[in-house]
Amino acid sequence: MLSNEKLSKVEVIKLEGNQLRGTIAESLNDGTPNFEEENIQQLKFHGVYQQDDRDLRKQLRKEGKERHYMMMIRARIPGGILNADQYLQFDDISERYGNQTMRITTRQTFQLHGVLKGDLKATIKAINDALVTTLGGCGDQVRNTIACAMPRREPYAQTVREDLMGLVDRFAAKTHAYHEIWLDGEKVDLATEDPETPKVSQSSIASGASEEPLYGRAYLPRKFKIGFTYEGDNCADVYSNDLGIVAHVEDGEVAGYTLLIGGGMGRTASDENTYPRLASPFAFVTRAQLAYTCEAIVTVQRDFGNRENRKFARMKYLIDTMGLDWFKKQVEERVGFLLTPPRPLVWQSFEDHLGWHLHGDSSQGFLGLFIANGRIKDEGDYKLKSVLREIVREYRPTIHLTTQQNLILEGIAESDRPAVEKRLREAGLPLVDDLSALRKNAMACPAMPTCGLAIAESERALPTVLPQLEGLLARYGLADEPIAVRMTGCANGCARPYISDIGFVGRVLGKYDVFLGASSLGTRLNERFLEQVPLEELAVVLEPVIARYASDKHPGERLGDFCHRVGLETLREVVSVSR
Repeated sequence: MLSNEKLSKVEVIKLEGNQLRGTIAESLNDGTPNFEEENIQQLKFHGVYQQDDRDLRKQLRKEGKERHYMMMIRARIPGGILNADQYLQFDDISERYGNQTMRITTRQTFQLHGVLKGDLKATIKAINDALVTTLGGCGDQVRNTIACAMPRREPYAQTVREDLMGLVDRFAAKTHAYHEIWLDGEKVDLATEDPETPKVSQSSIASGASEEPLYGRAYLPRKFKIGFTYEGDNCADVYSNDLGIVAHVEDGEVAGYTLLIGGGMGRTASDENTYPRLASPFAFVTRAQLAYTCEAIVTVQRDFGNRENRKFARMKYLIDTMGLDWFKKQVEERVGFLLTPPRPLVWQSFEDHLGWHLHGDSSQGFLGLFIANGRIKDEGDYKLKSVLREIVREYRPTIHLTTQQNLILEGIAESDRPAVEKRLREAGLPLVDDLSALRKNAMACPAMPTCGLAIAESERALPTVLPQLEGLLARYGLADEPIAVRMTGCANGCARPYISDIGFVGRVLGKYDVFLGASSLGTRLNERFLEQVPLEELAVVLEPVIARYASDKHPGERLGDFCHRVGLETLREVVSVSR
């Protein structure tokens, strides 16, 4: 057991927060533009991050004014699926209360930026009116559960969807605070808590309030991410999750799932003891065993995860500290049966499902659209937001958000495809055939000016680097190579740069660490190649690497695999000679 003296500050806030209530309701009516620290931490569980416009900080400070505070709201959209009305509701909300853009995240959901504190309650209520919640969008709980975004109409796909939604329901926070604060629900008096309610944890940290039978008073030590996919298709980067669930389909039915545990991209640049990690193969389970085993995995992390230092609170550190065998034993004790070894996994693809695809012999199909950095917006002659609104209103497709920040329109008749594509092109959106292989595999996190953790540009910087890299690849005859480039504004890795062919990770303002050598299938991390390279030199320092790749690569060898085979030290020498 941990005493309060050994708990991190956030753990104490959670314990004393009255099941995520804090004083949020009172603060909403205090006339100030921002929340205090205790409520900021509680708000994350409700899907809300307090931010400020960092572009304005310097000028406002000079004028003696406080920061321009605003909120980012993240929804929980399991598997990234929305009907037409739900999509249109998000579009409307972003116009009324946000900054008139919608951001598709790598967790397959929408973020709305620029919401003022005074509009926060109306915004969250409007999202709930669309039968979508923000509870579970952030915070130390199971976050939005992701899945391969490819629309499948086979019966096995419905089975996987049912299993996914079963876990979503099981791991959803049960606190009444969300409805009380945002939806004017009836208050619950926790003073009447039944003292005979069994404790749900081995530690006093997670036990207590019966309002949260799974999470307890302090929820999880850190965020917990779950991802589903199908064997062979790793478009969802399943190894980057705390818990990856890989469906095995045999004779058209789901034969069971291989579980992967311990993934996570976050690290702290200044602390070499922190690191990204890919999930380890753990066990094979039947459908009947899935929910119980997943719950046991989550509760082991709940009971034993680090609550003293948040840098080391993710499940990957618990596994590496205690060992996979220890973790397996803990899970087996909770489920009451011995776990079956994981099945070997074979992967064929990592790419998103872009372009036009027919549903078998059907006259309907789906159209996967590349959305640059996930930002749906109107800007100048680029009218993406407007044209998507028109298309969704007229054709009523189902929307699938992808973990690579793209969007799929599903349920489009083949006869309507030419008209839909024509309207998209006229609005300035390049279709997949208009894009280079490099560009359609590129991702960046939002970073400046909204993210408080960013120390360098990302979404606004990657578009300046991509044309340089495209020119470089074309010069060496590599324009058609499917190279994945991902950029983040800090080391936390939100755009998953550590499993891309080329990763740019913001180190200080205007400078980036360069990572190379990951597996193209998302099964091997890359390594740091160069440190603190100025933004304007990123393509320059990579030219010797690209030249060597062009001359020495094996047939069909991806850039990441080439760098891993040749070795980064050898490539550093090549770069050193050229500079």
